[in-house]
Amino acid sequence: MKLDAERREYLKGDLRRKTLNDDPIEQLKRWLDEAGEMEQIDPTAMTLATVDSEGQPSQRVVLLKKLDQDGLVFFTNLNSNKAQDIAVNNKVSANFAWLPLERQVKIKGVASRISHSETLSYFLSRPKNSQLAAWASNQSQPISSRQFLMAAFDKMKQKFAEGEIPLPDFWGGYRIKPIAFEFWQGGSSRLHDRFEYTPSEFGWDIKRLAP
Repeated sequence: MKLDAERREYLKGDLRRKTLNDDPIEQLKRWLDEAGEMEQIDPTAMTLATVDSEGQPSQRVVLLKKLDQDGLVFFTNLNSNKAQDIAVNNKVSANFAWLPLERQVKIKGVASRISHSETLSYFLSRPKNSQLAAWASNQSQPISSRQFLMAAFDKMKQKFAEGEIPLPDFWGGYRIKPIAFEFWQGGSSRLHDRFEYTPSEFGWDIKRLAP
């Protein structure tokens, strides 16, 4: 691949102020719905960026599990790198990229733990193997082999062979409270459409940004 020659035109659509919802949460819901209707792969996948105690950023993809006026919710092992980062710096950013639709959404916000009851409700809704995987994986820690991981999974299968699988005390959810949104739609000749939402006294201020 010749990297400096990789390019294409973005011709899927445009974005105009008059078509935007005044509420960025509702606009995000609309785009999520459209991505799902067009059968995009993992439409709820978002890249989550955190910063550690030394100021080093890190990114990974997580799945959005709840979206409402309180923010965006995802779940993780509470000993994971992302959770450790949030413990020292709860300012985060998230990005949805629906590349076949030539769309992106960038969100800046503050992350905080959700309640035990919310976490439990979601955990109990997960498939059994996903519940077992939460118990089996000491997320972000080095392991000797794939076989080691599968052995830990099999051990949890035997341990919780009967009855409900309890919620691990090291597993939980975070809510990102948004402080800014940016909606991006690809445009021809690199003249992309970008709109930024920032809080105002009466809701959200919306500005068009140069591409």
